[in-house]
Amino acid sequence: MSTKTETNEFQAEVKQLLDIVIHSLYTERDIFLRELISNSADALEKFRHQQLLEEDVFDPDASLEININFDDKEHTLTITDSGIGMTREELVENLGTIAHSGSKNFFKAMSETNRKDVNLIGQFGVGFYAAFMVAKKVRVLSRSYKKDADGWEWSSDGAGSYTISAADGLHRGTKIILDLNDDSHKYADEFTIKNIIEQYSSFVPFPIKVKGDKVNTVQAVWIRSKNEIKEEEYTEFYKFIANAADDPLLRLHFSVDAPLAIKALLFVPQENFEILGFGRQDPGVSLYCRKVLIDQHSENILPDWLRFLKGVVDSEDLPLNISRQALQDNMLVTKLKKVITSRFLKFLAETAKNDAESYEKFWKNFGIYLKEGATQDFTHRDSIAKLLRFESSKSEPGKLISLEDYVERMDDKQKEIYYINGPSRDALESGPYLEAFKQHDLEILYAMEPIDDFVFSHLGEFDGRKLLSADRADLHLPETGKEDKDKKDETKELDKPVADSLLKWMKEVLGDKVKEVNKSERLVDSPAMIVNPDGYMTSSMERIMRATNQDHPVSAKNMEINLGHKLISGVADMRIKDEEFAKSMIEQIYDNAMIQAGLLIEPRSMVSRTYEIMERALKAE
Repeated sequence: MSTKTETNEFQAEVKQLLDIVIHSLYTERDIFLRELISNSADALEKFRHQQLLEEDVFDPDASLEININFDDKEHTLTITDSGIGMTREELVENLGTIAHSGSKNFFKAMSETNRKDVNLIGQFGVGFYAAFMVAKKVRVLSRSYKKDADGWEWSSDGAGSYTISAADGLHRGTKIILDLNDDSHKYADEFTIKNIIEQYSSFVPFPIKVKGDKVNTVQAVWIRSKNEIKEEEYTEFYKFIANAADDPLLRLHFSVDAPLAIKALLFVPQENFEILGFGRQDPGVSLYCRKVLIDQHSENILPDWLRFLKGVVDSEDLPLNISRQALQDNMLVTKLKKVITSRFLKFLAETAKNDAESYEKFWKNFGIYLKEGATQDFTHRDSIAKLLRFESSKSEPGKLISLEDYVERMDDKQKEIYYINGPSRDALESGPYLEAFKQHDLEILYAMEPIDDFVFSHLGEFDGRKLLSADRADLHLPETGKEDKDKKDETKELDKPVADSLLKWMKEVLGDKVKEVNKSERLVDSPAMIVNPDGYMTSSMERIMRATNQDHPVSAKNMEINLGHKLISGVADMRIKDEEFAKSMIEQIYDNAMIQAGLLIEPRSMVSRTYEIMERALKAE
């Protein structure tokens, strides 16, 4: 064997290409180790396949593993594998040419029958050169698996040329020695190296040892059949991937073949840390390609409203860019997101049907995210709507129902779904908006979170039925035949001329505070209520807008008057005896109605007026 050292120039424009790889291609320097480990894993995978075809190989009993060592005094890092190795010609071909990928050629050369059994990461041929981001010199010592092969050393400082020479005493495989740059000495540190491996290469299918200790101890369970995996393995994996101490609440493990080959393992945690006050969560699902991390806590593969999920998504068909740090094909990314989201929503629907108790726990902690999705995600809005849960006037306190439950109980004459927003069940049931629903025996959904109005307005309808807020001015309830006739007949309204005059006068007293003052067809026990002439902008929406923008003016509403209420008939009489006091009473009735609608902005004048009315009542005694 010749011992001559040869110096060769890289192929044309290598300096420019190396500069791109070293300074521009990768956004994180830590990536270099992922790339070198991936190359080692490829080499081991190639050898494992080749050993099945050829019995007579060099070093047949060498363990298939990756060993990493370092010298913090000499500032060197060494990555060694017992893979397929390279001949002199392969070193020149694979390392002397930028963007020449031995893995890619090997993959192409295989038959379609065997291809599915080989797991190769390297497809671009530039990952090796990421080593120059941290090293001033790179040495590659390699010996092919072939029985009569010799060992060779490839060496370069990345400046445009490389040397190649014979090397004796090598075992099968490849050893890469990095002489670290002055600003990269941290990579000769055990803690740093183990952290990078745990982040990017935990699930490489071969042992990765640092100073003899195996680092990748958790298996990539998502690639295995569900029937083979024990419950404790799922739990161990969840705790690792989510950095959690408790068990997951729900788990979804699935695979699909189209439009991309996808394997996914998703977990729902026990607790929602956002509602516990820990701030907005970052996405919790990471993207892998053949068990190698591509995008940790990816923002691309799930919609933002599913950010509470933990887990992994792996696809061997991902259209990655050359640095393997970003997805390239936006259309396929959209399909990927749609497939995973649809599958998770289907899983939730199955859970709600087959395990109501678990779904109730999920809804209690994470239902707010589905509501967020209903306001943002048009594609999945119908599926999300079926998963929403609310209390209603016909459900027990604390008992939640679905929109489907509501529709099943609807009277044949009822064409719409009704809801009302308020801070609590007690507040809603003591307010004026439910009176007509009780009288007509109509069920109404209780929307008790600020986002609920936005959810209903974005949904618009469910199962072909419009969703209508009970504080709309144009609401007309159906005659179901279940009305409480006795209650309705108890009230005796003012004569029409008196009533018309009173309503006109009330509008004059209130002025621009209201758009209209009208006779109510809905009130039973209350004297008045505020309704929204704009069917979209509900009172709760205005409350939210006021909370986010204190200068936002409350738009003028309509006030509906119960002409059969004793207080209203009393005002009609008082208008004749003492018009000024009657005006005070009308203003108080208006303020009370605004309070019940949650819209009163300035209470000071109301408080003063209340005292005056109280003093007047004492004098009357």
